[in-house]
Amino acid sequence: MLYVVATPIGNLGDITLRALEVLKNVDVIAAEDTRHSGMLLKHFEIKKPLVSYHEHNEAMRTAQLVERLATGENVALITDAGTPGLSDPGARLIRECIRRKLPFTIIPGPSSILTALVGSGFSTKNFCFRGFLPAKSGQRERELVAAAKSDETTIFFESPYRLTKTLSACIDIMPDRQLCVARELTKKFEEFRRGTARELLSHYEAHPPKGEIVLMIGTVKDSSTPLGITKGFHAAI
Repeated sequence: MLYVVATPIGNLGDITLRALEVLKNVDVIAAEDTRHSGMLLKHFEIKKPLVSYHEHNEAMRTAQLVERLATGENVALITDAGTPGLSDPGARLIRECIRRKLPFTIIPGPSSILTALVGSGFSTKNFCFRGFLPAKSGQRERELVAAAKSDETTIFFESPYRLTKTLSACIDIMPDRQLCVARELTKKFEEFRRGTARELLSHYEAHPPKGEIVLMIGTVKDSSTPLGITKGFHAAI
């Protein structure tokens, strides 16, 4: 059986009891970064064989893991944070299990996408997750234009090193739209900062952002009720 296991996105206290049970009982754990995941397992006193499973060895490792699954072994798949397969390795292995009719199950848990969406205060009736914004300016602007035309809340992952460039593009494309930058979710310095692109750019030019970032673009209706800033008070574990 393949177990696709969601792991904490920051706060280790968010791991589920079911996830811990699975990780303690599988034969092997496939991890995006074995060093990073090794710290997670050490924290919970879990000692299991680890193999790497990342974008550079995904094809080779998928074939190896599928053969192990076919012999009856139990394999857990984890990424550095959140649910495997969402802008992280995992989808290839799941598709191969489907093709080979090998059993698998998803162990749900923390999600930066849903955490950011709910915390944004924007509409949750209809939303669209678009993954990481492209690094190239032309492709990035095409994604932002599409988001500006949408009547859904649009969710992107963004690098802290490119956030100001993205906000600069948003000033031209959607100057009056309310945006939300969700940063360091579930960690000590968690922050939800909302405002127009110009307001957010002014802040992040003065205070260069750090950490994992989720950028949300609200609907036209959301832009009629500006919401401001929310800072978290979570104790880091």
